[in-house]
Amino acid sequence: LMVTLERVTAPIIERMTHCRVISRAGTGLDTIDIPAATARGIWVAYVPDYSIDEVSTHAIALLLAQARGLSPLIDATRRGHWDPMASGAVHRLREQTLGVVGFGRIGQATASKGRGLGLRVLVYDPVLNEEATARIGVSAVDLQTLARESDYISLHTPLMDSTHHLVNDHFLALMKPTAYLINAARGPLVDEAALLTAVQRGQIAGAALDVLAVEPPAADSPLLSEPRILITPHSAWYSEEAKIEMRRRAAEEVVRVLRGERPRAPANEI
Repeated sequence: LMVTLERVTAPIIERMTHCRVISRAGTGLDTIDIPAATARGIWVAYVPDYSIDEVSTHAIALLLAQARGLSPLIDATRRGHWDPMASGAVHRLREQTLGVVGFGRIGQATASKGRGLGLRVLVYDPVLNEEATARIGVSAVDLQTLARESDYISLHTPLMDSTHHLVNDHFLALMKPTAYLINAARGPLVDEAALLTAVQRGQIAGAALDVLAVEPPAADSPLLSEPRILITPHSAWYSEEAKIEMRRRAAEEVVRVLRGERPRAPANEI
């Protein structure tokens, strides 16, 4: 079975009497009941690293859009209002601080690109890659320090029970009133109600989200009408090259299992 966005739950897996592999054309695994598949002797495979460049570039693009006030500038210009300061106060990016939560492949790529822009980069990961921190030139800190000191916070951690609503009232209260939150990972990492309240109260400056808890959002979602929150439609992964690679590699995992081989990127052990 090859899936992309479809949920593969335990009741579905129980009916898959002849299935040998579930191959996810993508990186996240929160839509598949892996313990249920393991109990049935079904491999779960995925494609963990097909869009590292795309997602990290998109996260930086969202950061730059907020840093330079692009959305209000574009909106004002389209309305015929020619004002280079229509965005409000904009500050020099160099030497501001980017906080990266989750220092896996995508987090490392985002941190590296941030360093290339002259940003000071802080990273948090409970399982830290010390070689990568030294190579990229970033500082490892605890989550509270990252929240307090960062001007931009970019989320790159997987969705698990321990990371659900990682960004909540407490986290947002630690952030600077001038800081922005960026999420190109998983929607439920963020308590969206708490985020909206924090933005509307001026507790933080804004956010840029490529993922939401419910996709697509309802047409009347207050997130869509808040001008300080930029939203893109879960497109960070996308390029034509990434789309082809994702599908090819997911299909190759199916072929491997049907040949009696082990998947190259298994999410479980059989």
